[in-house]
Amino acid sequence: MSVDHQTSGEASFLEPRILAPFLITALIWGSTWIAIKYQLGDVPPSWSVTWRFTGAAIGMFVFAAFKRLPLVPDRNGLIVATVMGCSVFSLNFQFVYRSEQYVTSGLVAVLFALLLVPNTILARVFLGQRITRGFLFGTAIALAGIALLMLHEYRIALAQNAAMGAHVLIGGAMVLIALMFASVGNVVQASPMARGQPVPTLLAWAMMIGATVDGTIAWILSGPPRFDFTLAYAGGAAYLAIIGTVVTFPMYNGLLRALGPGRAAYNGVLVPVVAMLISTAFEGYRWSLLAGSGATLAMIGLVVALRARNPSR
Repeated sequence: MSVDHQTSGEASFLEPRILAPFLITALIWGSTWIAIKYQLGDVPPSWSVTWRFTGAAIGMFVFAAFKRLPLVPDRNGLIVATVMGCSVFSLNFQFVYRSEQYVTSGLVAVLFALLLVPNTILARVFLGQRITRGFLFGTAIALAGIALLMLHEYRIALAQNAAMGAHVLIGGAMVLIALMFASVGNVVQASPMARGQPVPTLLAWAMMIGATVDGTIAWILSGPPRFDFTLAYAGGAAYLAIIGTVVTFPMYNGLLRALGPGRAAYNGVLVPVVAMLISTAFEGYRWSLLAGSGATLAMIGLVVALRARNPSR
């Protein structure tokens, strides 16, 4: 399933071809945060990122060939793919994977919901997309909810010991760096230069370039390639590569083009609720009135922002 509209930001969120991929990507990405957690262990994070996007690149090239699309993009496509590869599929995930060594997968998902802020700002600056009052109001509500969720997690960590509180700050800083790289890639995907490119071809090259950069970083930081052939690790890597990447990123690319980077990033406001429910089952995430209030505010903000009048140029 994919979404492709010609004018960014003009599509209605309630259209089935927008709503369906929006919900599907949120549900799948909500599950990937816990899968990433199980990729951390004997295999260094950089190599785990490399295997994910190596598999994803292969899968995306197969998909492009199946669709009988060009397997080599033009010059503009290569430029866009290079920026996407280095930002989204390399540096972004290098920091994301490492952040989960310090904080729970649920909190990483919560922090990543802040992506809507740089996405909205960069889309305004570089793509000329206006920001409506309704969108700003909804975003303010959602950010208040995210802040409550972050406060809940920090208080729990600090109550355990001061070192855990420091871990939350370190992990949080890594996520903030990651989402800045992700935002750059998101805005580039929604740019006029990217619009003329077949999405599977563009993503295949971006993932291949990203995997190459990831492998270089991994070799420099962690030495020769390492892989864990256990079912848990190999199965998780396959799930992240195919379901968490090949299936979802074409849909999200369509959302970026149709809704604009700011509105598409609201996908990330739903993701942490899914991630925290999964984290509750597998990591012992503890809900409280504070956390429940935060999740509720985040969902209210999502609805308010996405019901606002579509931004125009």
